[in-house]
Amino acid sequence: MSSPLHRLPAGAKLAALALCGTAAMAIGDWRLMAAFLALVALGFPLAGFGPRVLRAQIRPLLWMLALLFLAQGWLASWPVAALVVIRIAALMLLASLVTLTTRTEAMIATVERLLAPLAPLGVNPANVGLAFSLALRFLPVIGEEAERVREAQAARGLGAHPVALIVPLIVRVLKAADDVAAAIEARAIEDLPERDSARATH
Repeated sequence: MSSPLHRLPAGAKLAALALCGTAAMAIGDWRLMAAFLALVALGFPLAGFGPRVLRAQIRPLLWMLALLFLAQGWLASWPVAALVVIRIAALMLLASLVTLTTRTEAMIATVERLLAPLAPLGVNPANVGLAFSLALRFLPVIGEEAERVREAQAARGLGAHPVALIVPLIVRVLKAADDVAAAIEARAIEDLPERDSARATH
């Protein structure tokens, strides 16, 4: 697929993601955040994705956002609840848009270039780039796992009780996080011989 967003360099999209994330955290009015969410949503047709893709990104998160909205509304206020929920939805969609329009290899290469000057200080740019790309990919996975848990609980007749939904989701997310950590650790172990040989030549 080719679109203006697909053709943008990975570095530009990652920089935009960081800037937009910072700006979203600074917005304190739920109405402004709703406008920001609308702008993010417009990025999907700009990238050539139809409404189905947009729904697929946000649908698994709806029940979690609903629970969060109720909790925040009860503990704080309804405007704060709206702000928090809309902010999370906007950031999740923005991260999904970046990952859908950017090759993983391009993201890793961009992060590695940015961190290359820190290599003499012991920073491994390759591992950091891998961790960054996996973290971005990990965001939609949470939504997918939430949808699987919801469907499994409904099939067992457990309804939509928050505890019945949240506990299995936490277990699955922690398992996925362990898999991510294992991938990074395996990458680090593979790099050890290369680093040792590089030191031996100096």
